[in-house]
Amino acid sequence: MCAEPFEQKNFFLDQILAERRSYRMFTPEVPPVDAIDRILYAGLLAPYAAAAVGSSTDYFRRFFVLKNGSESLKASLPLVRGEVETMERTLLKAMEENPELKRGAVSFLQRLSAIRKMGKVPGIGTAPYYIVVAERKGFPPVELQSLAHCLENMWLKATALSLGFQIVSITSRLSSVPEFCDILGIRPNEWELMGCAIGYPSDELPPSVRPPVEDVTSWLE
Repeated sequence: MCAEPFEQKNFFLDQILAERRSYRMFTPEVPPVDAIDRILYAGLLAPYAAAAVGSSTDYFRRFFVLKNGSESLKASLPLVRGEVETMERTLLKAMEENPELKRGAVSFLQRLSAIRKMGKVPGIGTAPYYIVVAERKGFPPVELQSLAHCLENMWLKATALSLGFQIVSITSRLSSVPEFCDILGIRPNEWELMGCAIGYPSDELPPSVRPPVEDVTSWLE
C-alpha cells in the first residue's frame, strides 16, 4: 500500500470527524438535491441488523425527505407539537409521583416547556430539509442501534459537504402516531424512526473540546 494515499485518507477523515458539529441555526438557502442524495446514500451504506430484520421483500431502511414549506411538512407540524405537549404532560405527572425523577428530569421538562411556548420544534421547519429515517423493527429489537449507525454516516457526509446537521430526536416518538405514519406511507409501529435537519449553517461553530485519549482510556491485561 502506498503510504501517501493512505495518510491522505486518514488526514481527511480525521478532519471531518473533528469538524462535525450539531447545528441549531440554518440559512434559508436550499442545498442541491444531489448533496442530499449523497447524504442519503451514505446512510444507506451504514450497517444494519440483518439477522433481526430477516428476509423481508420490503427493504429494511427508508428515507423520507420533507422540504421546508411542503404540504407534508405543514401536515407534520401540528402532530409534532402535539407530541411535545403529550411528553410534557406525561413527564410532569410522573415527576409529581417520583421525587427522584423530578430532580433528574427538570431540565428536560424545561426544554419541552420552552418548545411548546415557542410553537415549533427545532429542526422541523427551521431548516431547508427535515429527513426521517425509518428502520424496520425486528427481533431482537436493535433498530435504534441501526439508526444510530445510519445517522452517523449521514452526519459525517453532511460535514464533508459543508452542510449543517441536527438530530431531531422527537421523531422517534412519532413511530406509533397513525397520522404521521400516514404522511410517510408506512404502517404505525412497524418501523422505528429517527430524524435530522440539514441545511447551510448560519454560523460557524468552534471545534469540539475533548480530553486526551489517554485520560479516558484503560488498557486492561
